[in-house]
Amino acid sequence: MVTMNSEKAATKRKPESNNGGCTKLNNEEPVNLQSAGTTEESPNHLLYKKMEKIVEKMQDETTGVPVRTVKSFMSKIPSVFTGSDLIMWMMKNLDVEDQQEALHLAHLIASHGYFFPIDDHMLTVKNDSTFYRFQTPYFWPSNCWEPENTDYAVYLCKRTMQNKTRLELADYEAENLARLQKMFSRKWEFIFMQAEAQSKVDKKRDKLERKVLDSQERAFWDVHRPMPGCVNTTEIDIKKACQMNKPIHGVKQSNMAPPKISPSTSGLVPPKKSVEQLKKQIIMLKIRIDRRNIKISKAAESFVAYYEQYLEYDSFFAASECPNPWISDSPDLWEQEKLAKDISARRVKRWAFSLKELLQDPVGREHFVKFLDKEFSGENLRFWEAVQDLKALPQSQVQSKAVEIWTEFLAPDAGCPINVDSRSSELTKKNMEVPDRWGFDCAANHVYHLMKSDSYSRYLRSEMYKEFLNGSKKKTSVKGIRSIVSFSARKDNVI
Repeated sequence: MVTMNSEKAATKRKPESNNGGCTKLNNEEPVNLQSAGTTEESPNHLLYKKMEKIVEKMQDETTGVPVRTVKSFMSKIPSVFTGSDLIMWMMKNLDVEDQQEALHLAHLIASHGYFFPIDDHMLTVKNDSTFYRFQTPYFWPSNCWEPENTDYAVYLCKRTMQNKTRLELADYEAENLARLQKMFSRKWEFIFMQAEAQSKVDKKRDKLERKVLDSQERAFWDVHRPMPGCVNTTEIDIKKACQMNKPIHGVKQSNMAPPKISPSTSGLVPPKKSVEQLKKQIIMLKIRIDRRNIKISKAAESFVAYYEQYLEYDSFFAASECPNPWISDSPDLWEQEKLAKDISARRVKRWAFSLKELLQDPVGREHFVKFLDKEFSGENLRFWEAVQDLKALPQSQVQSKAVEIWTEFLAPDAGCPINVDSRSSELTKKNMEVPDRWGFDCAANHVYHLMKSDSYSRYLRSEMYKEFLNGSKKKTSVKGIRSIVSFSARKDNVI
């Protein structure tokens, strides 16, 4: 589990005392720090309390959401409930009549980590048979958790030591681990020892208990180190952060400066500053003038990274493979598909920049299609490309093409059904009442995200791409690859 230093952990817990939450500071009058500390440290404390009241009702053994242990083929899944049971309970026990409103409220509570899907890093709720699990109160955000990068490094390092088939790191987690290992290179041995000690403790636990604790710890880090594209709910609004710096009412502080009195309202003259104070103020102002206040924004950093990545392909800095047709009057740049016998490693390397780069290259697209056919997921790319072609068609052909796409990919008896979530499917079905060229955008975006996060990342790790990159497989031509794909398609149709 997540462990911290004793001093740091003590500051992140709610203050405990034996005299009703009251204590004395320097023999002064008692002050109720229990309420002040928690509310001042966490501006969202009232919001957390309201959500926790709802979650506590959900966890009631008699009237709460039904939690059970599900038997799978070879194992048991302990302490889970389905998304449909959760939505049904919220509509029955809360003042919610609309199903979409109940789903939205469930999204908001799940985004703060009070319950989570057991097989996904994205903290959302679906109104289906997806399994969810309640978070232990130890990890609730009302405890004012502020984990550091060293804690995250210990957690990721521990994950690599455990059952890899069940706790394999996602792509973004592997990147974070490599970045943290580089950041903490000098004390990585200490981090590794901590992770090893925690892993040994976890192995002594019961198997079902270990499953629950592992998923709860993973959900904790999904809240505090969310996957790319997800909102970080632990960030504090700047207006609320300013309120944290206000002094606690009723606490007497020693060595406090006299209150400022406005001469315009009271007629009193403010106290004069000494020469030394004025000199210090002058020095401080000079330092402020000399200090550089401009910060490089995230946008500037992304631009720099982008141009550094494409530096090798910029003809102003590096020689291109084909001469510039506007200078040399040579059309080789546009006819390189016909002239080139081998695909250069420089060109194949560019496919790994993004899925967009891969699909823009005709050879890369055909190679990716071949990989998708091996993975039995080629219909995703065909659907996405059909939606892009639909947007460029004349208006007279849009309705017939939209019906054709629906019949082939999304209808209940579709010939090549694609896997989309329930929200995209319902929205697309509603849009088909009046077909237009933008009716499939939600489903297409979902499919593109799936290809980008799943199929494309597996393609870059596959031996098929590595062999092509190393030059072990030569290019036969786009026409040749197309003939192979079409021949395999005809063979499947015959069978």
